[in-house]
Amino acid sequence: MRFASLGSGSAGNALVVEVKQTRLMLDCGFGIKETLARLARLNLGPADIDGIVITHEHDDHAGGAFKFAAKHNIPVWLTYGTLKMVTRYLPNQHALQLHVIDSHTAFSVQDIEVQPYPVPHDAREPIQCVFADGNHLLGVLTDVGRSTPHIESKLSGCSALVLECNHDAAMLQNGPYTWSLKKRVGGDLGHLENIDSANLLSRLDSSKLQHLVAAHLSAKNNTPLLAKTALANVLGCDPDWIGIADQQQGFDWRAIV
Repeated sequence: MRFASLGSGSAGNALVVEVKQTRLMLDCGFGIKETLARLARLNLGPADIDGIVITHEHDDHAGGAFKFAAKHNIPVWLTYGTLKMVTRYLPNQHALQLHVIDSHTAFSVQDIEVQPYPVPHDAREPIQCVFADGNHLLGVLTDVGRSTPHIESKLSGCSALVLECNHDAAMLQNGPYTWSLKKRVGGDLGHLENIDSANLLSRLDSSKLQHLVAAHLSAKNNTPLLAKTALANVLGCDPDWIGIADQQQGFDWRAIV
């Protein structure tokens, strides 16, 4: 199994997971042209993508998914609640292959097993996912206001984690956002703060962890160093061992062995 990011942040998100000849995208918040350009950086084209899994309806995760899927005949998996909220994205006279999933039920797409799980976020029926190849688990958690015991049970024992470190509490409090936006971002249905992410990590079994990538960093309310330091303090590792999912570059392929 290997995985890479096309970009992560409020301006757009997409992650690619590959097992053998199967590749899935988790979310697609970029336009068609931008998605193609970012896939090309990974030496991929639309014909290489076997499906798209949508976590929730917000623009930065779902905004480009359906036109891209319709244009290139790619099936899409999403919860019923998300489906009800994305009608504005659906292209006219589309022939989309839409698969409605249950947020607690695993499903397979060729060589990849997808284990969705529900998360607290201000969307209709949001999920995040763990991807499995029969030997290893890749856990992804972004766009979540607070951790839950169920989240931690799903992410414990993973070989790789892409973990939200959206903001630093002090930077958010003293930053340029309006008070209402600060309350939303920092609330129980918003986004994880660095220390909250670190505390979540401390409660996981990380004995198999080969990769840890901090994701969905706020451009105005966080820095890569703050995010890395918070997570490194839990693992007792060098902060430079921890990766960053950048908004512009994402991150290159990482292999789980």
